[in-house]
Amino acid sequence: MTETGLDTSAVPQAADLDLVHGVADRLAGAMTSVIEGKADVVRTTVTVLFAGGHLLIEDVPGVGKTMLAKALARSIDATVRRIQFTPDLLPSDVTGVSIFNQDARRFEFRPGAIFANVVVGDEINRASPKTQSALLESMEERQVTVDGTTYPLQAPFIVMATQNPIEMEGTYPLPEAQRDRFMARISMGYPSARAELDLLESHGAHDPLDDLVPVTDAETINRVVQQVSRVHASPAVRQYIVDLVTRSRSTSALRLGASPRAALHLLRASRAHAALEGRDHVIPDDVQVLATAVLAHRLMPSSETQLARRTTSEVVGDLLRQVPVPATSR
Repeated sequence: MTETGLDTSAVPQAADLDLVHGVADRLAGAMTSVIEGKADVVRTTVTVLFAGGHLLIEDVPGVGKTMLAKALARSIDATVRRIQFTPDLLPSDVTGVSIFNQDARRFEFRPGAIFANVVVGDEINRASPKTQSALLESMEERQVTVDGTTYPLQAPFIVMATQNPIEMEGTYPLPEAQRDRFMARISMGYPSARAELDLLESHGAHDPLDDLVPVTDAETINRVVQQVSRVHASPAVRQYIVDLVTRSRSTSALRLGASPRAALHLLRASRAHAALEGRDHVIPDDVQVLATAVLAHRLMPSSETQLARRTTSEVVGDLLRQVPVPATSR
């Protein structure tokens, strides 16, 4: 025990943080060779992976949403499955189905596309609500139940789903329960003029994804996730997170505030961010950096907020300014 009462055996040591840094640098280097000019987006993606969460990538067509997901998938030597969500996609296509084997005279389970370490869900809001709900158990409990039998999913397990917020025809908006399963939501945004020029140069003749090779493996990612979960969060930081989500439930700007799961996801993401910064403890800055990405997609604006054309991201910014920041301490 240290003078501060912190059990140093429970927090990541220097070698552990070096492992986190090394894996993060290799992943970021591989992904930025494909995704031009989006270092912050790549960093958030790696943060969510290390925190053991799922990522929703929401933006207009053609800005690289699926490319980002595929770049991460190809950078890890692990099982990868892609699900193209369409209105006729069935829940059994996602979870799997039991088929009767005539020779063996018994039912055999055929795993669905969700049985992979990295699952890329393309245009998730094009699937019916019934099919979307097939993801709920797997994303939260890391398991699938079919015909009364539960099948565990192997770690690491991350769902990276994309959706287009502009086109509404033929889509089914994600329900609150589904959005709440995603640790964070990011938007790619349009590249800068320079980055777009580089994109034309690098993507014009061939697809850089073809040159991408794994820079880490599933076992290493599991070790990193374990180390990140040991990053220390002081009572003051945990109280700060609770104060933020509690304030979201009482503000008149929102019709639905953040859930307890949102608070837990914000804590886990903040631990991952602290580890990427080389610290073995969380500070309020970690929480503030990730608050919008973790909270905004879970919130429902009030009618007044909608009339004022304000976004939930702006409301999260208000919450960060209103809630007192605790003193930095371990």
